Amino acid sequence: MISPVRELSGVDRLALAHHFLALAGEDRRRRFGAVLHDVAICRYVKGIDFERDAMFAVVNDELHIIGAAHLARADEDAELGVSVLPGYRDLGVGGALLRRAHVHARNWGLRELFMHCLFENHAIMHLAHKNGMDVVVRSSEADARLVLPPADALSYMSAVFEQHFALGDYALRSHFAGARNATNRYMAAMAVINHKA
Repeated sequence: MISPVRELSGVDRLALAHHFLALAGEDRRRRFGAVLHDVAICRYVKGIDFERDAMFAVVNDELHIIGAAHLARADEDAELGVSVLPGYRDLGVGGALLRRAHVHARNWGLRELFMHCLFENHAIMHLAHKNGMDVVVRSSEADARLVLPPADALSYMSAVFEQHFALGDYALRSHFAGARNATNRYMAAMAVINHKA
């Protein structure tokens, strides 16, 4: 089962790096516009400015990031980059990340949210169309843009509620993951004891 979208901080860099490194070559090309080698991905993650930008993630029950979004802030707009691991596509992860980033960009007071992608990136093109973004195709690339309404009390409250809910969910998943790991260690120890007996 997937989690609610949680805003990340600098302490999540290692988990983010694992997520991006889990993307295969073609998925890396679609996400970054080029096939980045492992060193370049680690450099990208190390360079994320969590004070200026926002990072969001969805995790699975093992607390691995299965979907991530980087909302890169500019003066009046923000660019969004989204990645979802192959086994978790078509489950609404990308849409949830886009909606969370949309609210966050509104609350920053920005006027527009956009995504730049390769035209062949059908998943992002579908996500953009499905969420009402205007898509303009130029040769092998495409830009999807969404004009943002001004922030209001509901958008601020929504962001706060979603983050608190996501943090609570993460804490609960962390507790269950710890219990599963302890049970697995116990079962492994019992198997060794029974084998020696």
